[in-house]
Amino acid sequence: MADGLKLVCAVCGQANRVAADRLAAGPKCGSCGEALADGRVHELDGLSHDKAVRGDDVPLLVDYWAPWCGPCRTMAPEFAKAAKALAPQVRLGKLNTEEHPGIAQRAAIRGIPALVLYHRGREVARLPGARPAADIVAFVQSHRTARA
Repeated sequence: MADGLKLVCAVCGQANRVAADRLAAGPKCGSCGEALADGRVHELDGLSHDKAVRGDDVPLLVDYWAPWCGPCRTMAPEFAKAAKALAPQVRLGKLNTEEHPGIAQRAAIRGIPALVLYHRGREVARLPGARPAADIVAFVQSHRTARA
């Protein structure tokens, strides 16, 4: 599969190959059957975060947040709207910095909420603070266009 894209399942951490032209068809994980690019925000654990950041061929936008953070909770529905608008070309995930402080430290997260866009193992851009869905979508699209 020459034009295959690598996607890491947010649920089981399994790496999957998906034909680029089948991305919009709702591919599922070959191991656990979870949808891979369905426009939902997935809660990432340490393993799925690291594997997806390093290995995904589709851009990944991660929301670093904590349950006690009011702006984080306020932004959650907006982040979900952005996930639907950006799917399947971009996947969105959330990482609880309280449960995974080492990852937050490694990612140099200084304040939350913080959005970090990754692609093929590299950080592409950051956006601090709570944002409406339209701002999140515009942020991702501007950086996808600049990269292309």
